[in-house]
Amino acid sequence: MGSVLVAFSGGVDSTLLLKVASLVLPKDKLLAVTANSAAYPKEELLNASSIARRLGVRHKVIATYELKEKSFIANPVNRCYFCKYELFSRLRNLAKKFKLNFVVDGTSLSDKSDFRPGDKAKQELKVRSPLFEAGFTKEDIRKLSKSLGLGTWDKPTLACLASRIPYGTKISHQILKRINRAETHLRHLGFREVRLRHYNGLCRIEVSKNDIPRLISKRNRVVDKLKKLGYNYVTLDLEGYRTGSMNEVLRRAEK
Repeated sequence: MGSVLVAFSGGVDSTLLLKVASLVLPKDKLLAVTANSAAYPKEELLNASSIARRLGVRHKVIATYELKEKSFIANPVNRCYFCKYELFSRLRNLAKKFKLNFVVDGTSLSDKSDFRPGDKAKQELKVRSPLFEAGFTKEDIRKLSKSLGLGTWDKPTLACLASRIPYGTKISHQILKRINRAETHLRHLGFREVRLRHYNGLCRIEVSKNDIPRLISKRNRVVDKLKKLGYNYVTLDLEGYRTGSMNEVLRRAEK
């Protein structure tokens, strides 16, 4: 590719992509860019900046404004399209400014099993996914990350906080902040893989199946905190943690 701008979240996929790019490209041919958005936890922004420094890569943080986009706020089924179009449009303009040939992201083969309307925006804006093109699965990425000594090799999968909200429920700063505070509390209690799905006055907690008994043992602390955040009812999903669970209703509707 010669030169690239990496859409860098600090997650397992984009960190491996950035590491390999830093090994094969001159420093002036590589730029990592992270979005500062209400839809992503602020601690992840700090984490991405720290990783980029350790890798010795140029890093920029840009603001994105998807929460000013009415089509995103309405939270339709193709919500991710509007978010990704906002992000990748800005990244493409930055790539032109820094005279970089391509914008790339960390999509892998494993991502193709889920519903991803944001891929349409990538196609329209000609964003490439080297890990996908090379045939890498999530398992491949974790193994190679570990062999390269990357601390992200076993990091839980990241996802936009808006993915915790059912389609059709309007997205707001207030809701995203509540979800983030709730998940932060659960992580501080020792749960690494966690999602809190938001249904106005009710929340549905997903943790790994092995962690369900431990969550139940801490239920008083969990319920107390989440009710203070505004949830009237605190529920536990007995199927456990899984990515894309909000899309299950779409798959059932197709049958």
